[in-house]
Amino acid sequence: MSQCVRSTLTPLRTPLSFTRTVSAKSQAFGSVSFLRTLPEFKRYPKQCSVVMSCQGKDQNQQQQLSLDDLVTSNRKGEVLGTIKGSLSNCLSDTNLLETVPGLKSRIKGKVRDIYDAGDYLVLITTDRLSAFDRNLASIPFKGQVLNETSLWWFNNTQHITPNAIVSSPDRNVVIAKKCKVFPIEFVVRGYVTGSTDTSLWTVYKKGVRNYCGNELSDGLVKNQKLPANILTPTTKAEDHDVPISPNEIVEGGFMTQAEFDEASMKALSLFEFGQRVAKEHGLILVDTKYEFGKSSDGSILLIDEIHTPDSSRYWLAGSYEERFKKGLEPENVDKEFLRLWFKENCNPYEDEVLPAAPAELVTELAWRYIFLYETITGSRIDIVPTQSMKPKKADTINSISIVVTN
Repeated sequence: MSQCVRSTLTPLRTPLSFTRTVSAKSQAFGSVSFLRTLPEFKRYPKQCSVVMSCQGKDQNQQQQLSLDDLVTSNRKGEVLGTIKGSLSNCLSDTNLLETVPGLKSRIKGKVRDIYDAGDYLVLITTDRLSAFDRNLASIPFKGQVLNETSLWWFNNTQHITPNAIVSSPDRNVVIAKKCKVFPIEFVVRGYVTGSTDTSLWTVYKKGVRNYCGNELSDGLVKNQKLPANILTPTTKAEDHDVPISPNEIVEGGFMTQAEFDEASMKALSLFEFGQRVAKEHGLILVDTKYEFGKSSDGSILLIDEIHTPDSSRYWLAGSYEERFKKGLEPENVDKEFLRLWFKENCNPYEDEVLPAAPAELVTELAWRYIFLYETITGSRIDIVPTQSMKPKKADTINSISIVVTN
């Protein structure tokens, strides 16, 4: 049995004055004990051709979202004050090596800090926002939303692939099995769009018609739906991601043919399932990326994150067709609008110092992340008001005690 017992975790931003241990046997990640419970995960049916038909719904009964749901909803009014009060109180860094016995090293990623705990990894999702291969800002509650969004999807995709998650002792933390990570990001795309150097629209408008082994026809326009979902892998380089074809992955020794075939099949199946679930809730899952690793028993596991607004683009489904016909940008529920702001106000790839993201855009992005989580999961996320926080700058997790037993 795998267990993770939380005794002290002090991210300061998140009060942790709990006095009883709660059994979490109802969770899908084995028998795990926390000092608090995570939100209940809604289970989707395993193996269904159409999510709506499995749940007794037809297309006319799908949830319809509009921009008003983002801009004027009562829920936005409820959380906006908490978000604004937390702009200077984000979780931007962690420091566990000096305070937690047994941790061997730390890898500071773009968003996650990863600590080596022997057979396990401690992954802390911070509030850092990454794009253009660099950190742009810190977004209140972003790490918590990403962590709990991924947990929901990890739980609901186990019929497609096993994952590395063991437990989640805190809103921003997961304990995961250690595995050999494939140095490839499996990017799956359903539309011709994007603003980064590796996005499909960026390379397509430059004349590229064979991208990562995919033949693209002439005449495609921005934001157009592709005839079929495609896989456009990239290498996980330190400074920037580099597009790579399936043949180059195998010939370069990044993965064997069998490993690539299995991982790519899982990636495409995960994306198809994610699109169906998103559609049920009035959203379009436009594109995303997956990462995989190989466990000690040789099985290929889904790792890192899944279908979060950091790793994915989401559009509002109800307005997409009309806006596409008019040549307008889709209404999005992800970080694309902040990406575009940086592209309009600087060169985010080359400028040494970037302008600070406007507070109103940071606040809006924090709300959109919360909106997406609550729309997909059907549950409210528990964010802690500033007045309940300890009166210190809450930008560092510096203490956690973890016990994992087999």
